[in-house]
Parts: sequence; C-alpha cells; structure tokens
Amino acid sequence: MQISSRFTIAIHVLTAIDTFQNEYKVTSDFLAGSVNVNPVIIRRTMQALKGAGLIEVKRGTGGMAIARPMDQITLLDIFNAVEPLENNQLFHFHENPNTACPVGRNIHAGLDDKLFSIQNAMEEKMREITLADVVSDTQRFIANEQQ
Repeated sequence: MQISSRFTIAIHVLTAIDTFQNEYKVTSDFLAGSVNVNPVIIRRTMQALKGAGLIEVKRGTGGMAIARPMDQITLLDIFNAVEPLENNQLFHFHENPNTACPVGRNIHAGLDDKLFSIQNAMEEKMREITLADVVSDTQRFIANEQQ
C-alpha cells in the first residue's frame, strides 16, 4: 500500500504558502516551481484544500493564505482533504472472497478488526502532528542551511 503523493504535495503547498506569503505573490505557478510538478496538479490540490476550508484563494489580486491557525490544522485534516477515503476505509478489501472456501467465508472476520485498528492508529498519530510542527521544523532546516 502506498498513499499517493497528493498528501505530501498538499503539505508542501501549505508550508510554502506560509513561508513565502509575505515575500511573493503565491500562485499555483509559483507553488508548482517549489514542488516541481505541473501547475495543474497544484490547482487540483488547492481546490481540495480550499474545499476543506484549509486555504483561502484571493480573487483579483491573486495569491492565497492559510485559512486557520496552523496549530489547528492536523496532518489528518490535510490527508482527508486530498485523499478522501471511500466509505471512510483506508484499506480496500477485495470484493468477493469465495464463500465456498473456509478462508474466503471467514477472512473478513479474521482481518477486518485488525485493519480497522491499523487505520485508527494511523489517524490518531496524524491528529497529533500539526501543520505548525511541519512548518517549524522546515524553517529550522532552512535556517541551518543559511548558517
């Protein structure tokens, strides 16, 4: 299993918005340069972040801003914005286990609670880490580079 790059791109976008908003007009093209992806990917990411209430996109003058205090935006908030889960389930179970097989009949009973536990643990950890934590660490690494 691998979570798509939409999640890390979204975190990168939010971190760059905070880092550069006072120095530059932060646009999708500007962010695409930082992330090193096509601006269309950034625009889709921004649309998801805006829909989740995490950013505000300014019309006319352009640019964007983070819509809430960064210590109130968790990695889970960001994940949910850009990686919507089908039926709120991280793991997609294969559709039709063979019920004529004893394993097929019972695999859900033997595995579902374990997958649920893994998803809950991941979500709980993601609730503990905020955008402010990521931005702070990133700023520290930037400052160390400049020394």
